[in-house]
Amino acid sequence: MNTILSNLKDRFKSREELTGYIESVVCDVVEKMIPDSTERMVPIGISARHIHITQENLEKLFGTGYQLTKYRDLNQPGEFAANETLTVVGPNRRIFEQVRILGPLRNITQVELSYSDGIYLGINLPHRLSGDIKGSAPIVLIGPKGVLQLEEGAIRAMRHLHINPKDAKRLGLQNGQKVAVKTMGKMSVILNNVVVRIKEGLKLEMHVDTDEANAAGVTPQNNMGIIL
Repeated sequence: MNTILSNLKDRFKSREELTGYIESVVCDVVEKMIPDSTERMVPIGISARHIHITQENLEKLFGTGYQLTKYRDLNQPGEFAANETLTVVGPNRRIFEQVRILGPLRNITQVELSYSDGIYLGINLPHRLSGDIKGSAPIVLIGPKGVLQLEEGAIRAMRHLHINPKDAKRLGLQNGQKVAVKTMGKMSVILNNVVVRIKEGLKLEMHVDTDEANAAGVTPQNNMGIIL
C-alpha cells in the first residue's frame, strides 16, 4: 500500500491533484457498484419557498369572498401556482417578499421554507412532512388587505416521493416507506430518508427544497434520479 501511495505521489505535482484523482476513482467505483436502471428513474422537482392557505385565511389577507387565480399548472394533477403572493416575516423582522401561494385551497395554512430560509428569518424550522404543522414554528403573513400572525405553520418540508398505487406496486414501495434516491451528474449524491407518499392520480415525482437541489446539482436540465 505504501508503495502504491508513493507511486501516486510521484505522478502528481500537488496534493490537490492527488486528492482529485483519488476522489474520481472512488466515484467511478461507486457508479459501477450502483448501476443505472431506467425502470427506477424518477423526475426530481425543486420546491421553492411557498404557501398553502385556507379560504378563511385567504379572505383575511385579500378580502371577503376572495378566490385564488391561476398563474400556471404544476406537475401534479389539480395543483397550480397562484398569481397571489404574500410577504413572509420572521421573528427577527427580516422578510421574504412575493412568496407564492399554491392551490388548490387547503384545510390548514402552511409555509414551506428551506433550512437557509429559516436561518435568514431567525426561525428554527421543524423538519416535517407537508401537512404536519402541530407545534411547528410561528410566522407572520402580510397581504394587501390584512396581516395574519400564525401561531404555528412554518416548516421545512421533508424530501418525499409522489407516486400512484400502480407505480408503487411496480417498484415495490409502501406508503410512508423511506427510500434512497441517487441524483445524476457531476455533483451526484445519494439522498436518504425520502418519504414515499402514495395516492391515486399522482405522477411519479420526487420533491426536494432549494438547499437540497443546490447541494446535489439538481437543476431543471439535470433533474432525474434513481430509486435505490
